[in-house]
Amino acid sequence: MRRTIKPFALSAATALTALTAAAGPTSASAAPDLSLAGSGECTYPAKQIKGTPWSLQRVMLDQLWEDTKGLDPEGRPVKVAVIDTGVDNTNPQLKDAVDTKHGKEVRKGGKKSLAKGKKGDGTDDSVGHGTKVAGIIAARPRSGTGFVGIAPKAEIIPIRQNDEKGSGTTDTMATAIDWAVDAGARVINISQDTIKPLQANSNLEQAVENALQADVVVVASAGNDGLDGKVKLTYPAAYDGVLAVGASDRNNERAPFSQSGDFVDVAAPGVEMVSTVPKGGQCVDNGTSFSAPYVAGVAALIRAKHPDWKQNEVVAQIEQTAERAVNHHDLFIGWGVVDPVRALTEDETRIDHVTLDKGAAHGAAAPDRAPMALGETPQERKERVATYSVGAAAVVVAGIAGLAAVLNERRRRRSGPAE
Repeated sequence: MRRTIKPFALSAATALTALTAAAGPTSASAAPDLSLAGSGECTYPAKQIKGTPWSLQRVMLDQLWEDTKGLDPEGRPVKVAVIDTGVDNTNPQLKDAVDTKHGKEVRKGGKKSLAKGKKGDGTDDSVGHGTKVAGIIAARPRSGTGFVGIAPKAEIIPIRQNDEKGSGTTDTMATAIDWAVDAGARVINISQDTIKPLQANSNLEQAVENALQADVVVVASAGNDGLDGKVKLTYPAAYDGVLAVGASDRNNERAPFSQSGDFVDVAAPGVEMVSTVPKGGQCVDNGTSFSAPYVAGVAALIRAKHPDWKQNEVVAQIEQTAERAVNHHDLFIGWGVVDPVRALTEDETRIDHVTLDKGAAHGAAAPDRAPMALGETPQERKERVATYSVGAAAVVVAGIAGLAAVLNERRRRRSGPAE
């Protein structure tokens, strides 16, 4: 059964004017059931944003890139597949980052099929969504802007599989994943999902399992439906082995729109995210769509530095080094907010699962339990009364003895000889 997949973008000031101009006005009846959410305030090309985005200010980039910027020890770029709406490589920051040789356009027949792109190599992106995703991963440095990708020497495999109409399906997604694996991707980023239940062993589940078996790190957005507070499973993020990413804000707290649930593994910046847009420049957008590539970029750096690490070890490293306020998995931000520098520097040993912090008091003997007095027992009350009685009797006896001594002294003086 075909399922519609939704690209994730929750926008405040986003880059969707191009899709409105290209698609033209639509009536309410013609509107797609699942589509990109955008305000259409950004045009293509866009002006460059001079400052450094807050999501990069929180990272010491020199320390992050001390060992690699995305090249393995033999100087080969780590390949990251972006399965999305395409990646426009006319943006100067992406021109040298996109592998057009292995790019792909995945379509299926039918009236609702993805429209054929002009090039067919995955570099057509009239929506801008995939171009922004790719930029967060591997945008090259450029004069005039502080924005750069997390892994600025990694290589993007562009796979165009969806559009603003939500033409992508779970079947085309599965085909795209298979293509990415065959094309040599070491990391796959999927900023899309479906919340509809899928049958066991669906094509999508099989494709994800095959990718994991092929030692590929699969990163997926958790979703943007968190405002209602309901826990929903989103796929492919909820499949075992997929690194599901929620969105965090400037305070390292869950962005209100970010989907929550047990399947959320980590969170990453997803609010006011700056990234590349088609034809040049950058724009600002919000959503777990842009949290996932932040993490995919970190995964690319780890794979570049440790090419022998298995995909589950890369995932465990990212989870282990995440910044968390509680010493356990959280429904909202998983194991915590990803810390790129820690992930690349606290890597002396490879791990395959998260080990919780034990804390300073771990293993210490429990303190002696002091008895708690609940009241006076009858025996204790008898003893107390007896003690008081003896004490009172002693006081009376002492008083009588003292009085007798005083009286005797008076009698003695009165009976003495007169002078």
